[in-house]
Amino acid sequence: MDGAKPEKIRCDACPVMCYIAEGKAGACDRYANHAGELVRLDPLTIIHSGDQKLVPFLQGGDEWDGDIIKGERPFVTAVGAGTTYPDYKPAPFIVSQEIDGIDMVTVVTEGIFSYCGVKVKIDTDRHLGDERDVIRVDGEPVGHVTTSEYGSKMLSLGGVEHLTGGSKKEGRVTCDALMQLCNREAVTMQIGDGDHVVEVVVQAGKAPIIDGVEEKLMRVGCGSAAIGMFAKQWLGHADEVVVVDDHITGVLSEHEAGKQLDVPPTGIKLLGRRSTPGRYFQVANPGTGWGGTDIEDPLTILGPFKPKVAWEGLRMLMVSTTGEQYGYYELDSDLVPQKKPMPDALMRTAELIAENCEPSVCSVLFMGGAGGSLRAGVTENPVRLTRSVRDALTHVSCGGAEAYVWPGGGITFMVDVLDMPTQSFGYVPTPALVAPIEFTLRVSDYKALGGYADQIKPVASVRQVDARWLAPNPNAGDPMAHQNYRWSKDRTS
Repeated sequence: MDGAKPEKIRCDACPVMCYIAEGKAGACDRYANHAGELVRLDPLTIIHSGDQKLVPFLQGGDEWDGDIIKGERPFVTAVGAGTTYPDYKPAPFIVSQEIDGIDMVTVVTEGIFSYCGVKVKIDTDRHLGDERDVIRVDGEPVGHVTTSEYGSKMLSLGGVEHLTGGSKKEGRVTCDALMQLCNREAVTMQIGDGDHVVEVVVQAGKAPIIDGVEEKLMRVGCGSAAIGMFAKQWLGHADEVVVVDDHITGVLSEHEAGKQLDVPPTGIKLLGRRSTPGRYFQVANPGTGWGGTDIEDPLTILGPFKPKVAWEGLRMLMVSTTGEQYGYYELDSDLVPQKKPMPDALMRTAELIAENCEPSVCSVLFMGGAGGSLRAGVTENPVRLTRSVRDALTHVSCGGAEAYVWPGGGITFMVDVLDMPTQSFGYVPTPALVAPIEFTLRVSDYKALGGYADQIKPVASVRQVDARWLAPNPNAGDPMAHQNYRWSKDRTS
């Protein structure tokens, strides 16, 4: 009858299987009911290599003349392509084109990743937490601190244990935090427990904000490395230099660089654990002060100078590994360091250290495992796809960006989210992340691995009038470049 409500339609794009009313979107905000038709809300994203002027979207009223690229080469990404769920269907787009005389095919799909997470690299010496410290967002555990790397702190976030292995709220918060990070948005997180809790704001490509302070510089090296790099600049201006570092504090007069430059002993004593000459461990506890330690006064890491070696008027520079903290001291008649105004020559050396430091940024790498169901959208025999990737016959990309595929079984990959188009990631409330993945290979190789050859369509047949067009990202690589493939080494194969 006329007053009856329109029937809801059921979406089968993910395991939630929403019933969606007319004009409404599903729980994922990716699919909607438009006049009884299930439609994908985000546009298919296409990258092309031409130099022509790009527009964000094709206008709905424009007539399409059948030439999707105006003579230039496109790459159809999986962003906005849709999924294969419930996994018996071929990938949404299987498109072919000729590249330098080779018939290539790209299979694109948005994967639903329960087994996924992000690896975060934060360029800072500040102590964010001990290894294995829990990371929380909105009070829920979403990951942990992992092994530090040179000048950077590393975080491991997400994973199936947090997405599905904890409470419902933990899974929801984890999924939301991962999606925001992967879509280059800022996420505030707390690291640690009890008396030691550090708040960090992380955003891909931006400087970290640690306890409300924006980090500026990534250290040029450890204290020992800084001694070696800048020893010549200190000659004649200081008798002793101490570069304070949480890991390896350097002392000029004892360091091999100082010895080879004939810097005499000064009788200095450091309170840390001596490693090798001029290199000290554990001079202080980790913290957010000088060189990633918990000190604000660098003199606290010094013991008394040896009276038989040191002398009144000895000039000493103490500086951090970024050159942001520094102090100049001279020994008085009791061989006690007294702070003095910084000489211009030494100020220039602190500035030189800072000049050689790179800007502190956060890097976010999405990491996921392409499971059997996702691979089934490429071929009816999924293991053949895995072998094809291992044999460098198939190239894996995410939103057109080159992905690193881990050795070993399966297709476990990582990709820098800054190399991908914006808003490449979505979610389903199972919870899981939705991420684009593309497999590119020769048509002949695709047929050999049992692909859906009858579903291959020429790229010009892709008529998404609301497609999003993007220029290539120079950092993302070219998925169709011949050097990606083993066969390019022998064009007769």
